[in-house]
Amino acid sequence: MPHIKELKQHRLLLDTHIWLWLISGNPILSPLARKAIDRGKEREHLLISPISVWEISMLVERKRISLDMDLTDWLNQWIESPGILIAEFSFQVALLSNKLPGNLHGDPADRILIATAYQENAVLVTADEKILSYGKDSFISVYDPT
Repeated sequence: MPHIKELKQHRLLLDTHIWLWLISGNPILSPLARKAIDRGKEREHLLISPISVWEISMLVERKRISLDMDLTDWLNQWIESPGILIAEFSFQVALLSNKLPGNLHGDPADRILIATAYQENAVLVTADEKILSYGKDSFISVYDPT
């Protein structure tokens, strides 16, 4: 797992829950992690995956989360913010998500996030224990911001 100081040099791909925690100001994110994420945004090294957009829209439609505005407006507000880049959901990411090495569960969203982190050479910022454990095998770099 990269040290907080090493995060300065890398692109950061936010897992969906981290993106939601960041936006809502959830105190579970450590001050050091917030600083690293802010620094990533300043350097235009902060990535959001299209699968996170899909997950958030699904959560809203299923009424598992509520937003203070229309979903499309809310997403546009955050996605178009300076410093945030949308990772490409490419042909390579789609294929790699089904050919990831090692032992990983079958959640397609997690697999796409991992494949995206690999393709973008980004650190995947997540508190998901399964992904953090998978990251120990060094296929991708992961960072637990809690």
